[in-house]
Amino acid sequence: MAEDDLPKPEPKEIDSRLAMELQHLCEDALLRGFPSGSERCDNCLYYLNPDDKLAYCWHPKLRILVGADWWCQWWETNEES
Repeated sequence: MAEDDLPKPEPKEIDSRLAMELQHLCEDALLRGFPSGSERCDNCLYYLNPDDKLAYCWHPKLRILVGADWWCQWWETNEES
């Protein structure tokens, strides 16, 4: 099959629904794609793998993948770092 024969990718209904849910989550959680001073996800208690640039946040109100340099209102110091 030639590349020109492939259908143009289009978002599915689930993509629109998830995008809306994540947008609400960002607004409700004050989830930001940048740190707040020295507070950032990779030095937060809830960041599962601090050595990774992208990791799972296991805070009960988030439970999503987040970037190492991100920040949210539920940031808590990780005593091990």
